[in-house]
Amino acid sequence: MNFSISPILAQAEKSNTTADEVPMNVEEVKDTLMETLGSAWKGFLEHTPYLVAGLVCLLGTWIVVKIVLKIVEKVLKKKQSMRTSLRELILRFVSIGIWFVGMLLVAMIIFPGLTPAKALGGLGLLSVAIGLAFKDIFENFFAGVLLLWRFPFEKGDFIECEGITGEVEDVQIRMSLIRQTTGELVVVPNIFLFKNPVEVLTNPPLRRMHITAGVGYGEDVAESVAVIEKAVRSCESVSGDRELQVFPMAFGASSIDIDVAWWTDPKPGQMRKSRGEVITAIKKALDDAGIEIPFPYRTLTFSEPLKIDSSSSSAEGAAGSSET
Repeated sequence: MNFSISPILAQAEKSNTTADEVPMNVEEVKDTLMETLGSAWKGFLEHTPYLVAGLVCLLGTWIVVKIVLKIVEKVLKKKQSMRTSLRELILRFVSIGIWFVGMLLVAMIIFPGLTPAKALGGLGLLSVAIGLAFKDIFENFFAGVLLLWRFPFEKGDFIECEGITGEVEDVQIRMSLIRQTTGELVVVPNIFLFKNPVEVLTNPPLRRMHITAGVGYGEDVAESVAVIEKAVRSCESVSGDRELQVFPMAFGASSIDIDVAWWTDPKPGQMRKSRGEVITAIKKALDDAGIEIPFPYRTLTFSEPLKIDSSSSSAEGAAGSSET
């Protein structure tokens, strides 16, 4: 038999060539990786002065913001008629404006090829994308701006909106903090306050309250009104700057109803205190004057006279005598 060794030798040479190429490929990848890392590190070192300059510019922006805000705040405080919320809004816009310019300068320092036109163009595209992604956040942001700019309530005011009643602790750009009269803190999105009716309980600084007092039908109504009016005027919580009104209102089931209306501090706690003080003063004054505050009376009328059984009455009387 004749055997040809040429194919066997060719296959062996091919296997040896592949085995030699594998280490060469690994070495090439390793060299490429090291070259890339070295180039990146070299570029970082070459760019370090720009980064340092950017950090210095960022620090300078922070210092400028602090100084400018103090100056603007002193100027705004001289305007006594300006609302606190409007003053804070102006300060926030000044801060945002300075930071915007500062960050733009930092970007131009770190990236020398960046121009203001390119930066503003890129910022415009970025703002559209962010606006679509964070629609609710921006909606609350602009609602907060309008609240601070136009709405009449401030920190410390009591408001009521869709069942939420409490004191405004802070009006921020995105949300407002309301401390309810029961003590809970409610974080309310500004768009909620902007879209719903808001009742400002502390605007104006006085609020009208009223109760109904009753005197007996046998009493002098004019005298009763005078006694009640004097008692209410003596209360410390009743404002003397606004008119006190005491008028007979209706013929009640058991009494002549007298409506009493007065003005007091609009805060919920002060209103409760004032109501209690007025009721106590009216009760004491009517008692001292001997004027009856009647209990509910009920008169029963029968169509026919009631018949009294005399025999049972005599028996009951006899039983009572024997027991005695």
